[in-house]
Amino acid sequence: AIGTMSGSGPETAQPSDAEEIRLQEAEQDWAAAKAFYDNLVSKRPRPPKPQHAITVAVSSRALFDLVEERRIYEEQGVEKYVEYQQNNENVTLKPGPAFYFVKALEHVNARLLELYPDDEERFDIVLMTNNHAQVGVRLINSINHYGLTIERFCMTGGKSPIGYLTAYLTNLYLSADSEKVQEAIEAGIASATMFTANKDVPYSDTQLRVAFDGDAVLFSDESEQIVKEQGLDRFFEHEQLNENKPLAQGPLKGFLEDLGKLQKKFYAKNERLNCPIRTFLVTARSAASSGARVLKTLRSWGLEIDEALFLAGAPKGPILVKIRPHIFFDDQMFHVEGAQKLGTIAAHVPYGVAQKYHKSA
Repeated sequence: AIGTMSGSGPETAQPSDAEEIRLQEAEQDWAAAKAFYDNLVSKRPRPPKPQHAITVAVSSRALFDLVEERRIYEEQGVEKYVEYQQNNENVTLKPGPAFYFVKALEHVNARLLELYPDDEERFDIVLMTNNHAQVGVRLINSINHYGLTIERFCMTGGKSPIGYLTAYLTNLYLSADSEKVQEAIEAGIASATMFTANKDVPYSDTQLRVAFDGDAVLFSDESEQIVKEQGLDRFFEHEQLNENKPLAQGPLKGFLEDLGKLQKKFYAKNERLNCPIRTFLVTARSAASSGARVLKTLRSWGLEIDEALFLAGAPKGPILVKIRPHIFFDDQMFHVEGAQKLGTIAAHVPYGVAQKYHKSA
Protein backbone atom coordinates (compact mmCIF):
# COMPACT_ATOMS: atom_id res chain seq x y z
CA ALA A 1 0.00 0.00 0.00
CA ILE A 2 1.14 3.53 -0.66
CA GLY A 3 1.57 5.58 2.51
CA THR A 4 0.72 9.22 3.05
CA MET A 5 2.70 11.37 0.67
CA SER A 6 5.12 13.82 2.17
CA GLY A 7 4.03 17.42 2.29
CA SER A 8 1.97 19.28 4.79
CA GLY A 9 -1.43 17.65 4.43
CA PRO A 10 -3.84 17.21 7.32
CA GLU A 11 -3.38 13.42 7.39
CA THR A 12 -0.44 13.45 9.84
CA ALA A 13 -0.83 10.79 12.54
CA GLN A 14 -0.39 11.68 16.22
CA PRO A 15 3.15 10.79 17.41
CA SER A 16 3.54 7.98 19.96
CA ASP A 17 5.40 8.55 23.27
CA ALA A 18 8.57 6.96 21.84
CA GLU A 19 8.27 9.16 18.76
CA GLU A 20 7.76 12.23 20.99
CA ILE A 21 10.97 11.41 22.90
CA ARG A 22 12.85 10.87 19.63
CA LEU A 23 11.64 14.26 18.33
CA GLN A 24 12.70 15.98 21.56
CA GLU A 25 16.15 14.38 21.33
CA ALA A 26 16.47 15.44 17.69
CA GLU A 27 15.49 18.99 18.72
CA GLN A 28 18.24 18.97 21.38
CA ASP A 29 20.76 17.73 18.79
CA TRP A 30 19.82 20.63 16.50
CA ALA A 31 20.08 23.14 19.35
CA ALA A 32 23.58 21.87 20.24
CA ALA A 33 24.70 21.96 16.60
CA LYS A 34 23.27 25.47 16.15
CA ALA A 35 25.03 26.73 19.30
CA PHE A 36 28.32 25.35 17.94
CA TYR A 37 27.91 26.84 14.46
CA ASP A 38 26.65 30.19 15.74
CA ASN A 39 30.13 30.70 17.19
CA LEU A 40 31.65 30.24 13.74
CA VAL A 41 31.30 33.30 11.54
CA SER A 42 30.27 32.68 7.92
CA LYS A 43 28.53 34.73 5.25
CA ARG A 44 26.96 31.61 3.70
CA PRO A 45 23.43 30.88 4.88
CA ARG A 46 23.33 27.73 6.96
CA PRO A 47 21.09 24.97 5.55
CA PRO A 48 17.67 25.01 7.24
CA LYS A 49 16.40 22.33 9.61
CA PRO A 50 14.57 19.54 7.76
CA GLN A 51 11.40 20.19 9.82
CA HIS A 52 11.18 23.71 8.38
CA ALA A 53 12.75 23.18 4.95
CA ILE A 54 11.20 21.94 1.74
CA THR A 55 13.76 19.22 1.11
CA VAL A 56 14.39 18.36 -2.53
CA ALA A 57 16.68 15.36 -2.97
CA VAL A 58 18.31 14.96 -6.39
CA SER A 59 20.46 12.12 -7.65
CA SER A 60 23.81 12.85 -9.32
CA ARG A 61 22.44 11.59 -12.69
CA ALA A 62 19.47 13.94 -12.40
CA LEU A 63 21.65 16.94 -11.51
CA PHE A 64 24.46 16.28 -14.00
CA ASP A 65 24.89 14.63 -17.40
CA LEU A 66 26.56 11.33 -16.50
CA VAL A 67 25.57 9.35 -19.61
CA GLU A 68 29.18 8.57 -20.59
CA GLU A 69 30.13 7.72 -17.00
CA ARG A 70 27.10 5.43 -16.72
CA ARG A 71 28.20 3.61 -19.89
CA ILE A 72 31.66 2.99 -18.36
CA TYR A 73 30.01 1.70 -15.18
CA GLU A 74 27.75 -0.70 -17.09
CA GLU A 75 30.39 -1.95 -19.56
CA GLN A 76 33.53 -1.98 -17.40
CA GLY A 77 32.29 -2.22 -13.80
CA VAL A 78 32.44 -0.13 -10.65
CA GLU A 79 36.27 -0.07 -10.22
CA LYS A 80 36.88 1.39 -13.70
CA TYR A 81 34.01 3.83 -13.16
CA VAL A 82 35.46 5.14 -9.86
CA GLU A 83 38.94 5.35 -11.43
CA TYR A 84 37.55 7.32 -14.40
CA GLN A 85 35.72 9.74 -12.09
CA GLN A 86 38.87 10.31 -10.00
CA ASN A 87 41.02 10.85 -13.10
CA ASN A 88 38.51 13.43 -14.34
CA GLU A 89 37.67 15.15 -11.07
CA ASN A 90 38.79 18.54 -12.40
CA VAL A 91 36.63 18.15 -15.52
CA THR A 92 33.33 19.92 -14.83
CA LEU A 93 30.22 17.83 -15.41
CA LYS A 94 27.61 19.21 -17.82
CA PRO A 95 24.09 20.04 -16.55
CA GLY A 96 21.62 17.16 -16.27
CA PRO A 97 17.80 17.24 -16.45
CA ALA A 98 17.26 18.59 -12.90
CA PHE A 99 20.01 21.23 -13.12
CA TYR A 100 17.92 24.24 -14.18
CA PHE A 101 15.15 23.28 -11.77
CA VAL A 102 17.72 23.32 -8.93
CA LYS A 103 19.06 26.70 -10.15
CA ALA A 104 15.49 28.06 -10.08
CA LEU A 105 14.95 26.71 -6.52
CA GLU A 106 18.11 28.54 -5.44
CA HIS A 107 16.87 31.78 -7.01
CA VAL A 108 13.65 31.45 -4.96
CA ASN A 109 15.79 30.89 -1.84
CA ALA A 110 17.83 34.03 -2.54
CA ARG A 111 14.63 36.09 -2.86
CA LEU A 112 13.19 34.55 0.34
CA LEU A 113 16.38 35.34 2.28
CA GLU A 114 16.14 38.99 1.16
CA LEU A 115 12.57 39.25 2.46
CA TYR A 116 12.86 36.90 5.48
CA PRO A 117 16.53 36.73 6.55
CA ASP A 118 15.85 34.61 9.65
CA ASP A 119 13.20 32.29 8.24
CA GLU A 120 14.13 28.67 7.56
CA GLU A 121 11.11 27.83 5.41
CA ARG A 122 12.89 27.54 2.08
CA PHE A 123 14.27 24.86 -0.25
CA ASP A 124 17.08 22.64 0.94
CA ILE A 125 18.69 20.70 -1.89
CA VAL A 126 20.30 17.41 -0.91
CA LEU A 127 22.46 15.39 -3.29
CA MET A 128 21.20 11.85 -2.73
CA THR A 129 23.30 9.39 -4.68
CA ASN A 130 24.32 5.75 -4.47
CA ASN A 131 27.73 6.81 -5.79
CA HIS A 132 30.82 5.89 -3.82
CA ALA A 133 32.45 8.57 -1.69
CA GLN A 134 35.55 8.60 -3.95
CA VAL A 135 33.41 10.17 -6.70
CA GLY A 136 32.44 12.99 -4.34
CA VAL A 137 35.31 15.32 -5.26
CA ARG A 138 34.20 15.57 -8.89
CA LEU A 139 30.61 16.23 -7.81
CA ILE A 140 31.74 18.92 -5.33
CA ASN A 141 34.00 20.55 -7.93
CA SER A 142 31.13 20.68 -10.44
CA ILE A 143 28.67 22.05 -7.86
CA ASN A 144 31.15 24.79 -6.90
CA HIS A 145 31.90 25.55 -10.56
CA TYR A 146 28.22 26.40 -11.13
CA GLY A 147 27.88 28.24 -7.80
CA LEU A 148 25.17 25.89 -6.49
CA THR A 149 24.47 25.76 -2.76
CA ILE A 150 24.25 22.04 -2.05
CA GLU A 151 25.74 21.42 1.37
CA ARG A 152 24.10 18.11 2.26
CA PHE A 153 25.44 15.04 0.46
CA CYS A 154 24.32 11.48 0.98
CA MET A 155 26.62 9.03 -0.86
CA THR A 156 25.45 5.51 -0.17
CA GLY A 157 28.13 3.49 -1.99
CA GLY A 158 25.80 1.28 -4.00
CA LYS A 159 23.09 0.94 -1.35
CA SER A 160 19.51 2.18 -1.86
CA PRO A 161 19.08 5.76 -0.57
CA ILE A 162 15.38 5.35 0.32
CA GLY A 163 15.94 5.09 4.10
CA TYR A 164 17.94 8.34 4.02
CA LEU A 165 15.13 10.08 2.10
CA THR A 166 12.80 9.33 5.00
CA ALA A 167 15.39 10.51 7.57
CA TYR A 168 15.80 13.81 5.68
CA LEU A 169 12.00 14.36 5.66
CA THR A 170 12.23 14.58 1.86
CA ASN A 171 9.42 16.52 0.16
CA LEU A 172 10.48 15.61 -3.39
CA TYR A 173 12.98 13.09 -4.78
CA LEU A 174 14.23 13.30 -8.38
CA SER A 175 16.33 10.54 -9.90
CA ALA A 176 17.23 9.10 -13.29
CA ASP A 177 16.71 5.58 -11.88
CA SER A 178 13.08 4.49 -12.34
CA GLU A 179 13.41 1.57 -9.89
CA LYS A 180 14.53 3.86 -7.05
CA VAL A 181 11.73 6.29 -7.87
CA GLN A 182 9.19 3.44 -7.74
CA GLU A 183 10.64 2.38 -4.37
CA ALA A 184 10.35 5.96 -3.07
CA ILE A 185 6.73 6.31 -4.28
CA GLU A 186 5.86 3.05 -2.51
CA ALA A 187 7.49 4.45 0.67
CA GLY A 188 5.12 7.45 0.43
CA ILE A 189 7.70 9.96 -0.84
CA ALA A 190 6.76 12.29 -3.73
CA SER A 191 9.13 11.20 -6.45
CA ALA A 192 9.69 11.25 -10.21
CA THR A 193 12.09 9.91 -12.84
CA MET A 194 13.85 12.68 -14.76
CA PHE A 195 14.20 12.70 -18.54
CA THR A 196 16.45 15.04 -20.51
CA ALA A 197 14.78 17.22 -23.13
CA ASN A 198 15.70 16.42 -26.75
CA LYS A 199 16.17 20.10 -27.60
CA ASP A 200 17.81 22.98 -25.76
CA VAL A 201 15.33 25.68 -24.84
CA PRO A 202 15.98 28.72 -22.63
CA TYR A 203 14.53 28.59 -19.10
CA SER A 204 13.56 31.53 -16.93
CA ASP A 205 16.27 32.35 -14.42
CA THR A 206 14.03 34.68 -12.42
CA GLN A 207 10.94 32.48 -11.94
CA LEU A 208 10.58 28.83 -10.94
CA ARG A 209 7.97 27.35 -13.30
CA VAL A 210 6.46 23.98 -12.33
CA ALA A 211 3.82 22.17 -14.41
CA PHE A 212 1.71 19.30 -13.07
CA ASP A 213 -0.58 16.78 -14.71
CA GLY A 214 -3.79 16.27 -12.69
CA ASP A 215 -4.97 12.66 -12.34
CA ALA A 216 -2.46 10.31 -10.63
CA VAL A 217 -0.10 13.26 -10.04
CA LEU A 218 -1.88 15.99 -8.02
CA PHE A 219 -4.98 13.81 -7.57
CA SER A 220 -5.49 10.09 -7.03
CA ASP A 221 -6.00 7.82 -10.04
CA GLU A 222 -9.68 7.06 -9.26
CA SER A 223 -10.94 8.93 -12.35
CA GLU A 224 -8.26 7.45 -14.59
CA GLN A 225 -9.36 3.96 -13.51
CA ILE A 226 -12.89 4.72 -14.75
CA VAL A 227 -11.56 5.95 -18.12
CA LYS A 228 -9.47 2.79 -18.55
CA GLU A 229 -12.14 0.34 -17.40
CA GLN A 230 -15.44 1.94 -18.48
CA GLY A 231 -14.58 4.49 -21.17
CA LEU A 232 -14.76 8.24 -21.59
CA ASP A 233 -18.55 8.74 -21.50
CA ARG A 234 -18.86 6.92 -18.18
CA PHE A 235 -15.96 9.03 -16.87
CA PHE A 236 -17.66 12.31 -17.86
CA GLU A 237 -20.88 11.14 -16.22
CA HIS A 238 -19.01 10.11 -13.04
CA GLU A 239 -17.15 13.45 -12.80
CA GLN A 240 -20.34 15.50 -13.21
CA LEU A 241 -22.17 13.40 -10.60
CA ASN A 242 -19.22 13.85 -8.19
CA GLU A 243 -18.43 17.46 -9.08
CA ASN A 244 -18.71 18.61 -5.44
CA LYS A 245 -16.83 15.64 -3.98
CA PRO A 246 -13.09 16.47 -3.80
CA LEU A 247 -10.74 14.02 -5.47
CA ALA A 248 -8.35 12.15 -3.15
CA GLN A 249 -4.78 13.43 -3.09
CA GLY A 250 -2.08 12.12 -5.40
CA PRO A 251 1.68 11.85 -4.86
CA LEU A 252 2.59 15.44 -5.85
CA LYS A 253 -0.18 17.25 -3.96
CA GLY A 254 2.17 17.90 -1.04
CA PHE A 255 4.77 19.55 -3.29
CA LEU A 256 2.16 21.88 -4.86
CA GLU A 257 1.12 22.72 -1.30
CA ASP A 258 4.75 23.54 -0.40
CA LEU A 259 5.06 25.83 -3.44
CA GLY A 260 1.79 27.53 -2.45
CA LYS A 261 3.08 28.21 1.08
CA LEU A 262 6.17 29.92 -0.33
CA GLN A 263 4.11 31.92 -2.84
CA LYS A 264 2.03 33.29 0.06
CA LYS A 265 5.24 34.56 1.70
CA PHE A 266 5.86 36.71 -1.38
CA TYR A 267 2.23 37.85 -1.52
CA ALA A 268 2.48 38.94 2.14
CA LYS A 269 5.26 41.36 1.10
CA ASN A 270 3.24 42.75 -1.85
CA GLU A 271 5.30 40.71 -4.32
CA ARG A 272 2.43 38.90 -6.06
CA LEU A 273 3.22 40.44 -9.46
CA ASN A 274 6.90 39.76 -8.95
CA CYS A 275 6.56 36.27 -7.43
CA PRO A 276 9.46 33.95 -8.40
CA ILE A 277 7.19 30.85 -8.40
CA ARG A 278 4.50 30.04 -10.98
CA THR A 279 2.46 26.82 -11.08
CA PHE A 280 0.56 25.23 -13.97
CA LEU A 281 -2.00 22.45 -14.25
CA VAL A 282 -1.72 20.81 -17.68
CA THR A 283 -4.39 18.12 -17.95
CA ALA A 284 -5.82 16.01 -20.76
CA ARG A 285 -9.28 16.52 -19.18
CA SER A 286 -11.97 18.45 -21.03
CA ALA A 287 -13.04 21.63 -19.23
CA ALA A 288 -16.82 21.55 -19.77
CA SER A 289 -17.15 17.78 -19.30
CA SER A 290 -14.81 17.17 -16.36
CA GLY A 291 -13.01 20.38 -15.35
CA ALA A 292 -15.18 21.66 -12.50
CA ARG A 293 -14.33 18.80 -10.13
CA VAL A 294 -10.60 19.47 -10.53
CA LEU A 295 -10.93 23.19 -9.79
CA LYS A 296 -13.28 22.57 -6.85
CA THR A 297 -10.86 19.97 -5.43
CA LEU A 298 -7.99 22.50 -5.49
CA ARG A 299 -10.27 25.08 -3.88
CA SER A 300 -11.27 22.59 -1.14
CA TRP A 301 -7.55 22.06 -0.40
CA GLY A 302 -7.03 25.83 -0.13
CA LEU A 303 -4.60 25.72 -3.06
CA GLU A 304 -4.30 28.21 -5.88
CA ILE A 305 -2.82 27.16 -9.20
CA ASP A 306 -1.66 30.07 -11.35
CA GLU A 307 -2.70 28.65 -14.73
CA ALA A 308 -5.00 25.72 -15.57
CA LEU A 309 -4.93 24.30 -19.10
CA PHE A 310 -7.58 21.72 -20.05
CA LEU A 311 -6.47 20.11 -23.32
CA ALA A 312 -9.39 17.73 -23.99
CA GLY A 313 -7.02 14.99 -25.14
CA ALA A 314 -4.76 17.21 -27.31
CA PRO A 315 -0.99 16.58 -27.02
CA LYS A 316 0.68 18.42 -24.14
CA GLY A 317 4.04 19.06 -25.86
CA PRO A 318 3.10 22.20 -27.85
CA ILE A 319 1.49 23.86 -24.80
CA LEU A 320 4.52 23.05 -22.64
CA VAL A 321 6.79 24.71 -25.24
CA LYS A 322 4.89 27.94 -24.53
CA ILE A 323 5.03 27.49 -20.74
CA ARG A 324 8.71 26.43 -20.67
CA PRO A 325 8.55 24.85 -17.20
CA HIS A 326 11.72 23.84 -15.38
CA ILE A 327 9.94 20.55 -14.73
CA PHE A 328 6.70 18.90 -15.87
CA PHE A 329 5.27 15.97 -13.87
CA ASP A 330 3.09 13.34 -15.59
CA ASP A 331 2.14 9.73 -14.82
CA GLN A 332 1.89 8.62 -18.47
CA MET A 333 5.08 7.92 -20.41
CA PHE A 334 3.61 8.94 -23.78
CA HIS A 335 3.00 12.47 -22.41
CA VAL A 336 6.53 12.52 -20.95
CA GLU A 337 8.00 11.42 -24.31
CA GLY A 338 5.88 13.91 -26.26
CA ALA A 339 7.03 16.74 -23.99
CA GLN A 340 10.66 15.59 -24.23
CA LYS A 341 10.63 15.60 -28.04
CA LEU A 342 9.67 19.28 -28.09
CA GLY A 343 12.27 20.37 -25.54
CA THR A 344 10.49 20.12 -22.15
CA ILE A 345 12.23 18.53 -19.19
CA ALA A 346 9.67 15.98 -18.07
CA ALA A 347 9.49 13.80 -14.98
CA HIS A 348 7.58 10.52 -14.85
CA VAL A 349 5.54 9.81 -11.69
CA PRO A 350 5.11 5.99 -11.52
CA TYR A 351 1.80 6.02 -9.70
CA GLY A 352 -1.66 4.66 -10.33
CA VAL A 353 -3.47 2.57 -12.90
CA ALA A 354 -1.53 3.92 -15.92
CA GLN A 355 1.57 1.99 -14.75
CA LYS A 356 -0.30 -1.34 -15.00
CA TYR A 357 -1.40 -0.57 -18.55
CA HIS A 358 2.05 0.74 -19.48
CA LYS A 359 3.74 -2.46 -18.23
CA SER A 360 1.32 -4.77 -20.04
CA ALA A 361 1.52 -2.77 -23.28
